[in-house]
Amino acid sequence: MGARFSPDTVDQLCDLIAGAAGKGETLRLRGGGSKDDVGAPSPGAAVVDMRGFSGIVDYDPPELVLTVRAGTPLATVQALVAAEDQMLAFDPFDQGAVPGAATIGGVIAAGVAGPLRLTRGAVRDHLLGFEAVSGRGERFIAGGKVVKNVTGFDLPKVMAGSWGRLAALTEVTLKVMPRPQVQQTLVLRGLDPASAIAAMARALGAPVELSAAAHLASWQGASLTAMRLDGFPRSVAARRAVLMEAFAKLAPMADDESAAVWDAVRHVRPLASDRPLWRIIVPPSRAAAVIAAIPRADWMLDWAGGLLWLASEADPALVRKLAEAGGGHAMLARVDVEMRGAVPTFHPQPPVLAALETRVRRAFDPAGVFETGRF
Repeated sequence: MGARFSPDTVDQLCDLIAGAAGKGETLRLRGGGSKDDVGAPSPGAAVVDMRGFSGIVDYDPPELVLTVRAGTPLATVQALVAAEDQMLAFDPFDQGAVPGAATIGGVIAAGVAGPLRLTRGAVRDHLLGFEAVSGRGERFIAGGKVVKNVTGFDLPKVMAGSWGRLAALTEVTLKVMPRPQVQQTLVLRGLDPASAIAAMARALGAPVELSAAAHLASWQGASLTAMRLDGFPRSVAARRAVLMEAFAKLAPMADDESAAVWDAVRHVRPLASDRPLWRIIVPPSRAAAVIAAIPRADWMLDWAGGLLWLASEADPALVRKLAEAGGGHAMLARVDVEMRGAVPTFHPQPPVLAALETRVRRAFDPAGVFETGRF
């Protein structure tokens, strides 16, 4: 196992990374470790524990802007904004083996977003700016601390979902949103995947402003298609009436069961934990075909069918072939150590895109300090 470092100042981090670059060594950035099981093991890389960069820098609730150090626990950030009746609109979650371990920087680096991503955007849509240290050991700042920021390259879009391969985040500025006063979940039971996807698409096309839509293959003995409304009480009631008229068998769900359903969707709880878990992004119209082509699989649909979680022991090449044929891609999100070392985490890219990605990574990290072999 490689060495471990725990810097807590930007100067320390700059010296550490510059030193590794000069010696040809590699560093693996780590927040709370909630995503340690994603990607191949990289025992030769030294681990950089980023939790020393923790704390709230600035929070302006009236302006809906929060600046926080990247090693701050996600739970701390969520509790802070909840106290002001606000929320992180991309609906992040802590999916690690140790509850509460995830840091806000790790969530951003992994691009983690829950059911609300369907209508309120991904991490990259809410990351206004950041401070980081590049693979050269140089501190740099990108974006800004205001919502309307148009200067410079839009590097926050690049940093979100980069999985620690470009730079070490030390501080982030996020746009937050008001928390809805009311939530109401309406459900259809017993639909097959194609019918569920069609129903969710129809609801999204109606003038009701759904916030989330998901389909579980099994919930209390039957399939469940859930559609969620958020907002002011009168608005939710009016939109609910429109949906109830459009779908004859649509029924409201009790608040406690509704919370359990969305928690299950957010954390992928219904799927077997002893089989490889795939995160498949495809156009909703193609998701049912992917499900039908992989027998004996557990699965669940989020983002109105655009995100397919699939637990299966099927040949990885087959899973990726089906995802690609459907116009999407498949990420290996959970698997045992042996398979992690044999199957790439990310879907193989076309040569042109792979070359472009390499050039981008080299611009941030010319010495390959963050090239640990994990991905």
